[in-house]
Amino acid sequence: MSSNAVLVLEDGTVFRGHSFGARGERVAEVCFNTSMTGYQEIITDPSYHGQMVTMTYPMIGNYGVNTPDRESLRPRVGGFIVKEVAPLHSNHRAEMSLPDYLVEAGVVAIQGIDTRELTRRLRVDGAMMGILSSEDDDADSLLAKLHAAPAYVGVDMVRHVTTEQPYAWTGDDHRPQAPVGDDGQLSLFEGVPAEGQARYHVVCLDCGLKFNSLRELAARDCRVTVVPASTSAEQILALRPDGVYLSNGPGDPEPLTYIHETVRGLMAAELPLFGICLGHQMLTFAAGGRTFKLKFGHRGGNQPVMDNETGKVEITSQNHGFAVDPDSLAGSGMVITHLNLNDGTVEGMRHERLPVFSVQYHPEASPGPHDANYLFGRFIDAMAARR
Repeated sequence: MSSNAVLVLEDGTVFRGHSFGARGERVAEVCFNTSMTGYQEIITDPSYHGQMVTMTYPMIGNYGVNTPDRESLRPRVGGFIVKEVAPLHSNHRAEMSLPDYLVEAGVVAIQGIDTRELTRRLRVDGAMMGILSSEDDDADSLLAKLHAAPAYVGVDMVRHVTTEQPYAWTGDDHRPQAPVGDDGQLSLFEGVPAEGQARYHVVCLDCGLKFNSLRELAARDCRVTVVPASTSAEQILALRPDGVYLSNGPGDPEPLTYIHETVRGLMAAELPLFGICLGHQMLTFAAGGRTFKLKFGHRGGNQPVMDNETGKVEITSQNHGFAVDPDSLAGSGMVITHLNLNDGTVEGMRHERLPVFSVQYHPEASPGPHDANYLFGRFIDAMAARR
Protein backbone atom coordinates (compact mmCIF):
# COMPACT_ATOMS: atom_id res chain seq x y z
CA MET A 1 0.00 0.00 0.00
CA SER A 2 1.24 3.48 -0.83
CA SER A 3 1.51 6.08 1.91
CA ASN A 4 -0.43 9.31 2.06
CA ALA A 5 0.85 12.48 0.40
CA VAL A 6 -0.29 16.10 0.61
CA LEU A 7 0.05 19.02 -1.78
CA VAL A 8 -0.54 22.53 -0.38
CA LEU A 9 -0.62 25.62 -2.61
CA GLU A 10 0.43 29.09 -1.47
CA ASP A 11 -3.23 30.21 -1.41
CA GLY A 12 -3.97 27.51 1.18
CA THR A 13 -5.63 25.01 -1.16
CA VAL A 14 -5.01 21.42 -0.02
CA PHE A 15 -4.95 18.27 -2.17
CA ARG A 16 -4.65 14.89 -0.46
CA GLY A 17 -3.59 11.76 -2.32
CA HIS A 18 -1.11 8.91 -2.26
CA SER A 19 2.66 8.86 -2.65
CA PHE A 20 4.13 6.83 -5.51
CA GLY A 21 7.65 8.24 -5.57
CA ALA A 22 10.35 8.81 -2.98
CA ARG A 23 9.46 9.79 0.54
CA GLY A 24 10.25 13.39 1.32
CA GLU A 25 9.12 16.98 1.11
CA ARG A 26 9.68 19.49 -1.69
CA VAL A 27 8.88 23.16 -2.28
CA ALA A 28 8.58 24.31 -5.91
CA GLU A 29 6.45 26.28 -8.33
CA VAL A 30 3.43 24.21 -9.40
CA CYS A 31 2.73 24.10 -13.14
CA PHE A 32 0.92 21.82 -15.58
CA ASN A 33 1.79 20.09 -18.84
CA THR A 34 -0.86 19.07 -21.40
CA SER A 35 1.19 16.40 -23.22
CA MET A 36 -0.47 12.99 -23.45
CA THR A 37 2.84 11.11 -23.66
CA GLY A 38 6.51 11.87 -23.09
CA TYR A 39 6.42 11.93 -19.30
CA GLN A 40 10.02 10.65 -19.04
CA GLU A 41 11.33 13.42 -21.30
CA ILE A 42 9.40 15.95 -19.21
CA ILE A 43 10.69 14.57 -15.90
CA THR A 44 14.31 14.70 -17.12
CA ASP A 45 14.08 18.14 -18.77
CA PRO A 46 16.39 20.52 -16.82
CA SER A 47 14.03 23.40 -17.66
CA TYR A 48 11.73 22.05 -14.92
CA HIS A 49 14.29 22.55 -12.16
CA GLY A 50 12.51 24.35 -9.32
CA GLN A 51 9.06 23.25 -10.51
CA MET A 52 6.70 20.39 -9.80
CA VAL A 53 4.79 19.25 -12.85
CA THR A 54 1.12 18.31 -13.03
CA MET A 55 0.24 16.05 -15.95
CA THR A 56 -3.25 16.82 -17.25
CA TYR A 57 -3.59 13.45 -19.01
CA PRO A 58 -5.39 11.17 -16.50
CA MET A 59 -3.14 8.08 -16.58
CA ILE A 60 0.64 8.27 -16.65
CA GLY A 61 3.33 5.58 -16.59
CA ASN A 62 1.78 2.86 -18.76
CA TYR A 63 4.90 2.34 -20.90
CA GLY A 64 7.54 2.61 -18.16
CA VAL A 65 10.90 4.36 -18.57
CA ASN A 66 14.12 3.62 -20.44
CA THR A 67 17.60 5.07 -20.81
CA PRO A 68 17.46 6.27 -24.47
CA ASP A 69 14.46 8.55 -23.88
CA ARG A 70 15.97 10.63 -21.09
CA GLU A 71 16.77 14.28 -21.80
CA SER A 72 19.40 14.53 -19.07
CA LEU A 73 21.15 12.06 -16.80
CA ARG A 74 18.50 12.14 -14.09
CA PRO A 75 15.05 13.54 -13.24
CA ARG A 76 15.05 17.31 -12.77
CA VAL A 77 11.49 18.07 -11.63
CA GLY A 78 10.93 19.27 -8.09
CA GLY A 79 7.90 16.98 -7.78
CA PHE A 80 5.47 15.03 -9.95
CA ILE A 81 1.67 15.14 -9.81
CA VAL A 82 -0.75 12.81 -11.64
CA LYS A 83 -4.36 11.69 -11.44
CA GLU A 84 -3.44 8.00 -11.65
CA VAL A 85 -0.17 6.16 -12.15
CA ALA A 86 -0.48 2.99 -14.21
CA PRO A 87 -0.31 -0.09 -11.92
CA LEU A 88 1.48 -2.03 -14.69
CA HIS A 89 3.80 -0.87 -17.45
CA SER A 90 4.13 -2.64 -20.78
CA ASN A 91 6.56 -1.78 -23.55
CA HIS A 92 9.40 -3.72 -25.15
CA ARG A 93 11.75 -0.76 -24.54
CA ALA A 94 10.90 -0.37 -20.85
CA GLU A 95 13.66 -0.90 -18.29
CA MET A 96 11.68 -0.15 -15.13
CA SER A 97 8.40 1.30 -13.91
CA LEU A 98 7.82 5.01 -13.42
CA PRO A 99 7.34 4.69 -9.62
CA ASP A 100 10.60 2.71 -9.28
CA TYR A 101 12.39 5.34 -11.37
CA LEU A 102 11.14 8.19 -9.17
CA VAL A 103 11.99 6.34 -5.97
CA GLU A 104 15.50 5.61 -7.24
CA ALA A 105 16.00 9.28 -8.21
CA GLY A 106 14.52 10.73 -5.01
CA VAL A 107 11.56 12.47 -6.68
CA VAL A 108 8.50 13.03 -4.47
CA ALA A 109 5.27 12.25 -6.35
CA ILE A 110 1.53 12.21 -5.65
CA GLN A 111 -1.39 10.47 -7.34
CA GLY A 112 -5.09 10.25 -6.62
CA ILE A 113 -5.91 13.96 -6.65
CA ASP A 114 -8.24 15.78 -9.05
CA THR A 115 -5.72 17.17 -11.53
CA ARG A 116 -8.57 18.88 -13.40
CA GLU A 117 -9.35 20.99 -10.35
CA LEU A 118 -5.68 21.75 -9.79
CA THR A 119 -5.12 22.73 -13.42
CA ARG A 120 -8.18 24.95 -13.46
CA ARG A 121 -7.04 26.71 -10.30
CA LEU A 122 -3.62 27.39 -11.86
CA ARG A 123 -5.25 28.68 -15.05
CA VAL A 124 -7.64 30.99 -13.20
CA ASP A 125 -5.34 32.21 -10.42
CA GLY A 126 -1.97 31.71 -12.12
CA ALA A 127 1.04 29.52 -11.36
CA MET A 128 1.87 29.48 -7.66
CA MET A 129 4.32 27.97 -5.24
CA GLY A 130 3.44 24.69 -3.55
CA ILE A 131 4.77 22.16 -1.07
CA LEU A 132 4.46 18.41 -1.63
CA SER A 133 5.07 16.05 1.27
CA SER A 134 4.81 12.35 2.01
CA GLU A 135 6.12 12.92 5.55
CA ASP A 136 3.98 15.70 7.06
CA ASP A 137 0.19 15.55 6.62
CA ASP A 138 -0.56 18.71 8.65
CA ALA A 139 -1.74 21.32 6.12
CA ASP A 140 -1.11 24.26 8.45
CA SER A 141 2.42 23.10 9.16
CA LEU A 142 3.11 22.65 5.43
CA LEU A 143 1.69 26.08 4.58
CA ALA A 144 3.96 27.72 7.17
CA LYS A 145 6.99 25.98 5.62
CA LEU A 146 5.91 27.07 2.17
CA HIS A 147 5.55 30.72 3.14
CA ALA A 148 9.04 30.63 4.66
CA ALA A 149 10.61 29.22 1.48
CA PRO A 150 12.25 31.39 -1.23
CA ALA A 151 10.24 32.34 -4.33
CA TYR A 152 10.79 31.04 -7.85
CA VAL A 153 11.01 34.44 -9.59
CA GLY A 154 14.25 36.42 -9.43
CA VAL A 155 16.45 33.40 -8.67
CA ASP A 156 19.28 32.02 -10.82
CA MET A 157 18.14 28.44 -11.51
CA VAL A 158 20.64 27.86 -14.32
CA ARG A 159 23.59 27.40 -11.96
CA HIS A 160 21.92 24.24 -10.62
CA VAL A 161 21.63 22.51 -14.01
CA THR A 162 24.50 23.69 -16.23
CA THR A 163 27.50 21.44 -16.80
CA GLU A 164 30.37 21.96 -14.39
CA GLN A 165 33.01 21.65 -17.09
CA PRO A 166 33.11 21.67 -20.90
CA TYR A 167 32.85 18.45 -22.86
CA ALA A 168 32.56 17.17 -26.40
CA TRP A 169 29.24 15.48 -27.15
CA THR A 170 29.80 11.90 -28.22
CA GLY A 171 26.43 10.45 -27.30
CA ASP A 172 24.16 10.00 -24.30
CA ASP A 173 27.00 9.14 -21.91
CA HIS A 174 27.47 12.89 -21.33
CA ARG A 175 31.08 12.43 -20.20
CA PRO A 176 33.23 15.54 -19.76
CA GLN A 177 36.10 15.43 -22.24
CA ALA A 178 38.20 18.52 -21.54
CA PRO A 179 38.15 20.57 -18.33
CA VAL A 180 39.07 24.21 -17.96
CA GLY A 181 42.84 24.61 -17.68
CA ASP A 182 44.79 26.33 -14.91
CA ASP A 183 44.89 29.49 -16.99
CA GLY A 184 41.09 29.67 -17.03
CA GLN A 185 40.92 28.98 -20.75
CA LEU A 186 38.93 26.18 -22.35
CA SER A 187 40.83 23.46 -24.14
CA LEU A 188 40.24 22.78 -27.82
CA PHE A 189 38.64 19.46 -28.67
CA GLU A 190 39.32 16.55 -30.93
CA GLY A 191 36.97 16.00 -33.86
CA VAL A 192 33.61 14.38 -33.11
CA PRO A 193 32.31 11.96 -34.38
CA ALA A 194 35.28 9.67 -33.94
CA GLU A 195 35.40 8.60 -37.57
CA GLY A 196 35.91 11.46 -39.99
CA GLN A 197 35.76 15.20 -39.46
CA ALA A 198 32.42 16.91 -38.89
CA ARG A 199 31.75 19.82 -41.22
CA TYR A 200 30.74 22.38 -38.57
CA HIS A 201 31.86 23.08 -35.03
CA VAL A 202 29.01 24.26 -32.79
CA VAL A 203 29.50 25.48 -29.24
CA CYS A 204 26.44 24.95 -27.06
CA LEU A 205 26.02 27.31 -24.10
CA ASP A 206 24.46 24.97 -21.56
CA CYS A 207 21.76 26.75 -19.58
CA GLY A 208 19.99 23.43 -18.90
CA LEU A 209 20.01 21.75 -22.30
CA LYS A 210 18.12 18.66 -23.41
CA PHE A 211 20.05 15.82 -25.02
CA ASN A 212 17.90 15.88 -28.15
CA SER A 213 19.24 19.31 -29.11
CA LEU A 214 22.71 17.78 -29.27
CA ARG A 215 21.41 14.76 -31.18
CA GLU A 216 19.81 17.06 -33.78
CA LEU A 217 23.04 19.01 -34.26
CA ALA A 218 25.22 15.89 -34.45
CA ALA A 219 22.85 14.40 -37.04
CA ARG A 220 23.56 17.45 -39.25
CA ASP A 221 27.31 16.89 -39.41
CA CYS A 222 28.16 19.08 -36.43
CA ARG A 223 30.90 18.58 -33.87
CA VAL A 224 29.35 19.87 -30.64
CA THR A 225 31.25 21.33 -27.70
CA VAL A 226 29.13 21.96 -24.61
CA VAL A 227 30.30 24.68 -22.22
CA PRO A 228 29.03 25.93 -18.84
CA ALA A 229 26.61 28.84 -18.71
CA SER A 230 29.29 30.95 -17.00
CA THR A 231 31.60 30.74 -20.03
CA SER A 232 32.54 34.15 -21.42
CA ALA A 233 32.27 35.24 -25.03
CA GLU A 234 36.07 35.39 -25.25
CA GLN A 235 36.40 31.76 -24.10
CA ILE A 236 33.78 30.63 -26.60
CA LEU A 237 35.42 32.52 -29.46
CA ALA A 238 38.75 30.90 -28.52
CA LEU A 239 37.18 27.54 -29.45
CA ARG A 240 36.75 28.84 -33.02
CA PRO A 241 33.14 27.75 -33.51
CA ASP A 242 31.19 28.08 -36.73
CA GLY A 243 28.13 28.91 -34.66
CA VAL A 244 26.77 29.00 -31.11
CA TYR A 245 23.64 27.27 -29.86
CA LEU A 246 21.93 28.95 -26.87
CA SER A 247 20.08 26.21 -25.01
CA ASN A 248 16.88 26.01 -23.05
CA GLY A 249 16.92 26.19 -19.26
CA PRO A 250 14.90 26.89 -16.12
CA GLY A 251 13.65 29.93 -14.29
CA ASP A 252 13.59 33.69 -14.58
CA PRO A 253 15.85 35.02 -17.37
CA GLU A 254 16.29 38.52 -15.92
CA PRO A 255 18.84 37.81 -13.14
CA LEU A 256 21.15 35.94 -15.55
CA THR A 257 23.17 39.05 -16.37
CA TYR A 258 26.42 37.10 -16.89
CA ILE A 259 24.76 35.18 -19.74
CA HIS A 260 23.29 38.37 -21.21
CA GLU A 261 26.82 39.76 -21.39
CA THR A 262 28.18 36.61 -23.04
CA VAL A 263 25.48 36.64 -25.72
CA ARG A 264 26.05 40.36 -26.30
CA GLY A 265 29.72 39.64 -26.96
CA LEU A 266 28.87 36.83 -29.38
CA MET A 267 26.50 39.11 -31.27
CA ALA A 268 29.28 41.70 -31.56
CA ALA A 269 31.47 38.99 -33.14
CA GLU A 270 28.70 38.42 -35.73
CA LEU A 271 28.73 34.66 -35.20
CA PRO A 272 25.65 32.65 -36.27
CA LEU A 273 23.53 32.24 -33.14
CA PHE A 274 20.51 29.99 -32.63
CA GLY A 275 18.60 30.28 -29.35
CA ILE A 276 15.68 28.27 -28.05
CA CYS A 277 13.47 28.82 -25.00
CA LEU A 278 15.72 30.41 -22.34
CA GLY A 279 18.32 30.98 -25.07
CA HIS A 280 15.68 33.02 -26.92
CA GLN A 281 15.16 35.11 -23.79
CA MET A 282 18.92 35.53 -23.26
CA LEU A 283 19.14 36.89 -26.79
CA THR A 284 16.32 39.31 -25.96
CA PHE A 285 18.18 40.78 -22.99
CA ALA A 286 21.45 40.90 -24.95
CA ALA A 287 19.68 42.98 -27.60
CA GLY A 288 18.28 45.38 -24.99
CA GLY A 289 14.81 43.85 -24.59
CA ARG A 290 13.03 42.37 -21.58
CA THR A 291 10.60 39.62 -20.61
CA PHE A 292 7.51 39.23 -18.43
CA LYS A 293 6.04 36.33 -16.46
CA LEU A 294 3.10 34.56 -18.04
CA LYS A 295 0.06 33.85 -15.89
CA PHE A 296 0.41 30.07 -16.08
CA GLY A 297 2.94 29.46 -18.85
CA HIS A 298 2.94 27.30 -21.98
CA ARG A 299 3.76 23.64 -21.34
CA GLY A 300 2.75 20.87 -23.68
CA GLY A 301 3.06 19.51 -27.19
CA ASN A 302 0.14 21.22 -28.90
CA GLN A 303 0.84 24.97 -29.08
CA PRO A 304 0.01 26.54 -32.50
CA VAL A 305 2.56 29.05 -33.78
CA MET A 306 2.33 31.28 -36.87
CA ASP A 307 5.43 31.96 -38.93
CA ASN A 308 4.87 35.60 -39.92
CA GLU A 309 7.28 35.38 -42.83
CA THR A 310 5.73 32.34 -44.55
CA GLY A 311 2.17 32.35 -43.23
CA LYS A 312 2.53 28.72 -42.19
CA VAL A 313 1.28 27.37 -38.86
CA GLU A 314 3.27 24.78 -36.94
CA ILE A 315 2.25 22.80 -33.87
CA THR A 316 5.01 23.08 -31.32
CA SER A 317 6.38 21.64 -28.11
CA GLN A 318 6.67 24.31 -25.41
CA ASN A 319 7.85 24.72 -21.85
CA HIS A 320 8.22 28.27 -20.58
CA GLY A 321 6.79 30.55 -17.91
CA PHE A 322 8.21 33.84 -19.26
CA ALA A 323 7.72 35.57 -22.61
CA VAL A 324 9.39 38.37 -24.56
CA ASP A 325 7.87 41.85 -24.29
CA PRO A 326 7.42 42.85 -27.95
CA ASP A 327 7.48 46.59 -27.19
CA SER A 328 10.94 46.22 -25.63
CA LEU A 329 12.39 45.11 -28.97
CA ALA A 330 11.88 48.50 -30.61
CA GLY A 331 15.22 49.76 -31.91
CA SER A 332 17.01 46.53 -30.99
CA GLY A 333 17.45 45.28 -34.53
CA MET A 334 15.36 42.20 -33.72
CA VAL A 335 12.37 41.39 -35.95
CA ILE A 336 9.48 39.30 -34.62
CA THR A 337 9.06 36.23 -36.84
CA HIS A 338 6.69 33.93 -34.93
CA LEU A 339 3.58 34.45 -32.80
CA ASN A 340 1.57 32.13 -30.56
CA LEU A 341 -1.94 31.78 -31.99
CA ASN A 342 -3.48 31.12 -28.57
CA ASP A 343 -2.43 34.33 -26.83
CA GLY A 344 -0.41 36.37 -29.36
CA THR A 345 2.87 36.18 -27.43
CA VAL A 346 6.24 36.36 -29.19
CA GLU A 347 7.48 32.91 -30.26
CA GLY A 348 10.40 33.78 -32.53
CA MET A 349 12.65 36.57 -33.78
CA ARG A 350 15.69 37.25 -35.96
CA HIS A 351 18.17 40.07 -36.29
CA GLU A 352 17.63 42.30 -39.31
CA ARG A 353 21.35 42.22 -40.23
CA LEU A 354 23.21 39.57 -38.20
CA PRO A 355 22.95 35.74 -38.64
CA VAL A 356 21.08 35.54 -35.35
CA PHE A 357 17.65 34.03 -34.68
CA SER A 358 15.71 32.32 -31.90
CA VAL A 359 12.41 30.72 -30.97
CA GLN A 360 10.60 30.43 -27.67
CA TYR A 361 9.46 26.86 -28.31
CA HIS A 362 11.33 23.55 -28.71
CA PRO A 363 12.19 22.52 -32.29
CA GLU A 364 14.08 19.51 -30.90
CA ALA A 365 10.74 18.26 -29.43
CA SER A 366 11.14 15.16 -27.19
CA PRO A 367 8.32 15.05 -26.47
CA GLY A 368 6.20 16.75 -29.06
CA PRO A 369 5.67 17.26 -32.79
CA HIS A 370 8.52 17.78 -35.25
CA ASP A 371 6.96 20.62 -37.28
CA ALA A 372 9.74 23.04 -36.26
CA ASN A 373 12.64 20.68 -36.96
CA TYR A 374 13.55 22.76 -40.03
CA LEU A 375 15.04 25.43 -37.76
CA PHE A 376 18.16 23.31 -37.22
CA GLY A 377 18.61 23.34 -41.01
CA ARG A 378 18.31 27.12 -40.96
CA PHE A 379 21.13 27.26 -38.40
CA ILE A 380 23.29 25.04 -40.63
CA ASP A 381 22.59 27.33 -43.57
CA ALA A 382 23.67 30.36 -41.52
CA MET A 383 26.98 28.69 -40.66
CA ALA A 384 27.53 27.62 -44.28
CA ALA A 385 26.88 31.16 -45.56
CA ARG A 386 29.50 32.58 -43.21
CA ARG A 387 32.32 30.39 -44.58
